[in-house]
Amino acid sequence: MSDTIINMKILRKCGGELEHAIKRRFVEPCSREDYINAMEDIITRTRIAYNNAFASYNEPLGAIRGHEVDITINIDRPYPPVLRRTAYPASPRGRESLEKHIQELIRLGVLRKVGHNADIEVTTPIIIAWHNNSRMVGDFRALNTYTVPDRYTIPRIQETLTQFSKAKYITSMDALKGFHKIVLMPKAKKLLRIITHCGIYEYLRMPFGIKNTPSNYQRMMNAIFPTKLSEGWLIIYIDDIMICSDSWSLHLERLARVLHKVAEVKMKISLKKCNFGFVELKASGHVVSGLSLGIDKTKVAAVLLKPIPRIKKK
Repeated sequence: MSDTIINMKILRKCGGELEHAIKRRFVEPCSREDYINAMEDIITRTRIAYNNAFASYNEPLGAIRGHEVDITINIDRPYPPVLRRTAYPASPRGRESLEKHIQELIRLGVLRKVGHNADIEVTTPIIIAWHNNSRMVGDFRALNTYTVPDRYTIPRIQETLTQFSKAKYITSMDALKGFHKIVLMPKAKKLLRIITHCGIYEYLRMPFGIKNTPSNYQRMMNAIFPTKLSEGWLIIYIDDIMICSDSWSLHLERLARVLHKVAEVKMKISLKKCNFGFVELKASGHVVSGLSLGIDKTKVAAVLLKPIPRIKKK
């Protein structure tokens, strides 16, 4: 805790010095480049002070405890054959890609191989989504059909982002491989077994494509940051974390509080997806600032570029 207090004092001091330097520009002209460089320097100091909040090659996912998740299905044993599938055929290219993905997930602690003597009741086939960075995707449609829905409320992003209406500084952060941060309970692991040409594996952490995962993740994040959410300056939309403030020193203090909590619970943030201290930025499919809220045009480009109809259909 003492380290946190020291870091907070440093950040307040740095923020105060920066604001003082900016105010001096009326007496001593300060270029836009100097202003930006000063802000970047303070952000860099903040990031270094909480370096263990960010993902690294050796520790990419962290180890959040106390929020393990189970999966409840509405059928009894013996399970129907639709839940015990065989592996999909794959091309040599697909097999090679699949093997690389499996080895990487094993390295991350997301996946492990199931022994030959294990009692296997559920197996899900895997495909490679070439259009999505060659991501390995489980065909969990059958399991999702029998999964009992979780009605936990996910906030409406359009309404939530109105909290930025008076913000002068905005920071957005993204939890690296968000759903993989959810640790599974033993029963859920047995339901999340995948079958491939090189054997059967089970997930130790939540994969993508499972029903209720967004609700599970939102519940976990809300439980980790309850006070900060109630204060109104922190927005969490599934794996997106956003901070808003009306002064630079206050923004640094809030950023430090969030990063301290991230490090404390052993969550990991993707540094590449962080945007620190912006006046306007893209977040959750929107362009947000203290003055406006709009749709990110790259998300609706296909609609905007669609030709206007010239003839009336019969």
